[in-house]
Amino acid sequence: MRIRLDIAYDGTHFRGWAKQPGLRTVQGTIEDALARIVGPAAVAERGDGSDSATGGGPVMPGETPGPGPRLVVAGRTDAGVHATGQVAHVDLDERQWARVASRNGRGASDPAASLAARIRGVLGHYPDVTVSRTALAPEGFDARFSAVWRRYRYRLADARAGYDPLLRHDTTTIKGALDEGAMDAAAQTLIGLHDFAAYCKPREEGTTIRTLLDYRWTRDATGVLVAEVKADAFCHSMVRALVGACAAVGEGRLEVADLARLRDELTRTSAFKVLAARGLTLTDVGYPADELLAARAEQTRNRRDQDD
Repeated sequence: MRIRLDIAYDGTHFRGWAKQPGLRTVQGTIEDALARIVGPAAVAERGDGSDSATGGGPVMPGETPGPGPRLVVAGRTDAGVHATGQVAHVDLDERQWARVASRNGRGASDPAASLAARIRGVLGHYPDVTVSRTALAPEGFDARFSAVWRRYRYRLADARAGYDPLLRHDTTTIKGALDEGAMDAAAQTLIGLHDFAAYCKPREEGTTIRTLLDYRWTRDATGVLVAEVKADAFCHSMVRALVGACAAVGEGRLEVADLARLRDELTRTSAFKVLAARGLTLTDVGYPADELLAARAEQTRNRRDQDD
């Protein structure tokens, strides 16, 4: 049984999304909460010493507990990055699903939906991560590979906006006044299908070719500069590099045309800074219509296999 989870978190005190031994992460925190509710999968011991997954019901004699629930996420976020619209899925076996469907002998009218409240109960009062919604995933849904776009928001306070201590966890502050018109114009030059190697932290595997669907800068009612960045996917540190480059334009250290020129040189540069993670929030993940989910997932997997 595949369950979709909609997740929000304040990334300040997490070491990123991905589970890491000995470190507090978003994935690890939610998986631990899920494990308290659904338990591990049941794995039967075979005569040849290997294991095989079993069906519903409690773990029986001759069986050993299997692995706990594992989340697959739409986009891994780095340490300090926040999310209001993160999406993940988890696969539950028959025994785990039975524990969701029946609680203290009472069946929920919508067991999948009730799981969110149960997770929140385990997480406690005022947690820095929450599961806002759970639901049965449509046929073919994959939180990572079915996604067609991700949208991030970056908040940047300059001298005009001033420093607000209540916003210190989700807003980066820099000295000086920035020219938001020049920043927005520079952002527009980067939109499209390009190789963004100059704006990505290098990794041996994978590609740096991405389709940047939208990139714009505005000021909110308090004067804080807000960037909206949308792409089919992002490589490591790409958004923070993009906003750092535009900030350099706003400061007058780079010209509007420099950002596309630097992009096309395909080389990391010290011409701009990669801004702090605190200002970055994953706000939305987009998926196609239900009947296209499986095809999209297969298409994305094939492309990633070719890139690796």
